Amino acid sequence: MTALRGAHVLITGAASGLGRLMALEATRRGARVSLVDREAKGLGEVCEAIRGRQGDAEGFVVDLSDKAAVQAACAEIRQHRGAVDILINNAGIVSGKTLLECSDEAIERTFQVNVLANFWTVRAFLPDMLAAGKGHIVTVASAAGLAGTSRLVDYSASKFAAVGFDESLRMELKRLGSPVRTTVVCPFFIDTGMFEGVKTRFAWLLPILKPDYVVRRILDAIEGNRSRLIMPRFVMTVPVIRVLPPFLFDAVLSFFGVNRSMDEFVGRHE
Repeated sequence: MTALRGAHVLITGAASGLGRLMALEATRRGARVSLVDREAKGLGEVCEAIRGRQGDAEGFVVDLSDKAAVQAACAEIRQHRGAVDILINNAGIVSGKTLLECSDEAIERTFQVNVLANFWTVRAFLPDMLAAGKGHIVTVASAAGLAGTSRLVDYSASKFAAVGFDESLRMELKRLGSPVRTTVVCPFFIDTGMFEGVKTRFAWLLPILKPDYVVRRILDAIEGNRSRLIMPRFVMTVPVIRVLPPFLFDAVLSFFGVNRSMDEFVGRHE
C-alpha cells in the first residue's frame, strides 16, 4: 500500500480541474502537497483553500512547456519542501483541432506539456525515491492513449506516448528490483471544462465522467498500488478490439460514436 497520510505529494496542473480536486482530496487524506501550474491565480486559490482546512500546501508557478523552468522548480521544491513521495503528472492540454488546423507551435506545446514534462519531473524526483526505497509515480494519460480519434491527433499521440512512458518506466523499475511503484490513468472524457462540448453516443457504456468520482478512483488506485486504472470499464475492451483488422476496428469505434465525439468540442475558456 502507498500511504497518502504524511506523504509529500507533488501534483502538476493543480490550479484547476482534476488537479485542483486531487490536491484537495489528497490533503483531506492527510498528505502535504506541492502544487505546480502556470496559472498563478488559480494556484493561489487552491493553496488558500487547503490552508483554510489546516492543510499543508505550497504553489509553484511554472510553465511546463519550458524545460529549464520545470527543472528549476523541481530543484526549488526539493530544497524547500524535501523529497517527493508521490509524483502525480496530471497537467495536460488539448487543441481539439484537426492535424492541418493545428499550428506547429501548438503541436510542440502539446508534447512539451503532455509528455516531456513527465520526463523532467521524474528525472528530478526518482533518484530520491530510489535512495529511499519507496515512492509512487502517477501518469494521468487518457483513453485517447489507447485508441485514436479525429481532432485529437496531437493529443492522442501525446497520450499514447504517456502510456508508453509509464509502461517502460514500470518495467525499468522492476528490472532494477526497485519497490518504487507506477500508476497510469486512462479515463474517458471528464466533465472538467477541458473537453467542454464533447459528446458520447452511448452514455450508459461511455459516460462523460464526473471529476469527483475520477479523483476518488485515482487516489484509491495510488493507495492500493494499482498499476493501471482505466475508466469506464468499457474502455478496457480496446486491447481486445485491436485484434480485429483495422477496417473493423475503425467501424467499431465509429459505431460507438468515438470518432465523432469531438465534433462539437469547445474546450475550456481561459
